[in-house]
Amino acid sequence: MLDAAITVEYLHHGHATPIVHCDLKPGNVLLDEDMVAHVGDFGISKILAVSKSVAHTETLGNLGYIAPEYGSEGIVSTTGDVYSYGIMLMEVLTKRRPTYEDICNANPDLRKWITQSFSGSMMEVVDVNLFSEDEEITSKSEICIASMIELALNCTKETPKSRVTMKEVVKRLNKIKNAFLET
Repeated sequence: MLDAAITVEYLHHGHATPIVHCDLKPGNVLLDEDMVAHVGDFGISKILAVSKSVAHTETLGNLGYIAPEYGSEGIVSTTGDVYSYGIMLMEVLTKRRPTYEDICNANPDLRKWITQSFSGSMMEVVDVNLFSEDEEITSKSEICIASMIELALNCTKETPKSRVTMKEVVKRLNKIKNAFLET
């Protein structure tokens, strides 16, 4: 997830003209033989004009991953990619699609399902396959998982202005990684 975040950060902040991917989802993140993630499928990406921080489009990404403002008004901005990244992070951590049928019958989306579960133990919503059977789940690993879920929730806030930037996402993921690897 850090590799994908670094790529999206580069698209948004690596040059004078931001590029918005517009279709971030796990199927568009490819892993090479060294398990390094690469973001692909730029078919509906948009290059934002230098003087604009948003654009409008009628081309939509995939349901469940697109930001509310993108789906309802066709507004394309870097904050829409941040939203999609947050949903993708939730999916990776929980192994549940944003439109997962069991979730959608009781709750409208993955974000709300996680938010409702956040008051309890995060390990109840996390994919059990993240840890092997013989691996002990430490308080450090629980803190790292909770930090990643909190980051995903910050990425998917309702209003675009309240979301973190991809620079902040990369910074926080590196901090989580370093805390986890500390002995």
